[in-house]
Amino acid sequence: MAWTVGLSNLVLVAYGFTLITGLPANILAFYTFLQKIRQRSTPIDVLLLSLTISDLIFLLFLPFRMVEAANMKWTLPYFLCPLSGFIFYSVIANSVLHLTAISVERYLGVAYPIKYKLKRNPRSAVIACVLFSVVSMAHCSIVYIMQYHNYFNPNITDPSKRNTCYEEFTDEQLKILLPFRLELSVVFFCIPFLICCFCYIQCICILSRLSNVNAKKRYRAIGMALGTLLVFVICFMPFNISHVEGFVTGQSSKWRQPALLTSTLNACLDPFIFYFSSSALRETFKKVLQGLARRLLLPCCRSALCCPLFNRGKPDERTNAINIIKTTL
Repeated sequence: MAWTVGLSNLVLVAYGFTLITGLPANILAFYTFLQKIRQRSTPIDVLLLSLTISDLIFLLFLPFRMVEAANMKWTLPYFLCPLSGFIFYSVIANSVLHLTAISVERYLGVAYPIKYKLKRNPRSAVIACVLFSVVSMAHCSIVYIMQYHNYFNPNITDPSKRNTCYEEFTDEQLKILLPFRLELSVVFFCIPFLICCFCYIQCICILSRLSNVNAKKRYRAIGMALGTLLVFVICFMPFNISHVEGFVTGQSSKWRQPALLTSTLNACLDPFIFYFSSSALRETFKKVLQGLARRLLLPCCRSALCCPLFNRGKPDERTNAINIIKTTL
C-alpha cells in the first residue's frame, strides 16, 4: 500500500474520531461494569467488562497507527510495529467473539428465562472470555510470522529497515497469508455473524409475541439487536470482504486499508451496545449527563439572576425562577 496525503488525512480523521469518542465512553463503561461486578456479577456483566477492556487496549495502541499515518511511513522503533499490529488485529477478532457471546446470552435469557437464570454462572463467562482472547491472539500471531518470515534471506529487505509496517509482502509470503486471511474471515466474521443473526432474530420474534413485556424493554432489546448487527455490517464486513477478494485475486486488496478503518469504529460503537445491554450503564450515563448539564447551566443561571430582562417579571415569577435555579446548584 502506498501512502497518499488523502489517505493519510482520512486515517487520521477516522482514528482521531474513534479515540476521542471511544476512550471516555469505554472508561465510563469500565468503571460502571467493575462496580456492578463487585456487587453482584452476572455473565452479561463479565462479557461486557471484558469487551470494554479489549476496546481500551485497542484505543491505547491506536496513537501508534496515527503517528504512522501522519508521517506516511513507520518511524517508531520497529518492535512496536508487529506489537501494535498484533494488538490491533487481535482486539478486532476478540470483539467479534464477545459480541457473538453476548447475542447467545441474550437469546438464552429470552428463550429459556427460567432454566437459564437457574443455571447461569459468571465463571463460565470468565472462562469464555479467556478462551476468546487465547483464540484471537493465536490466530493473529500471524503478524509476527509474516513480519519476520525470510528474515535472513539476503534478497529481502531487512524488516527493521522498511518504511512500512505489515504492508509489503513477497509472493511466497502471500501464498501463506491470503488463505489464512480467508480462514480468518470465516472464523471471525461469517460464523459469528450467522450466529448473531439467528439469536437476535429469534429474540425479536419471541419478544414481539409476548404482550406482558414492558414496551421500553422490548424496544431496548430490539435496539441492541439491530445495533449489534449494524456493527457487524458497518465495522467488520468491509474488511472481511477484502480478505475474500485478496484470496480470489491472489494479492492484497488495494482498498484493504480504508476497509480496516471501519473496523476501528467498533471501539466507539460498542458503548452504544453496552447502553442497551446494561441498566447500570444507562443510569451512569444519565448521571454524567446531568452533571455536565449542571456545570454548563451554572454560569447561565448566575448571569440570569443579574439580567435586567430576568428581573422584569412579576415578583412571584422571579421568586419561583430563583427557587428553581437554586435547586439545580
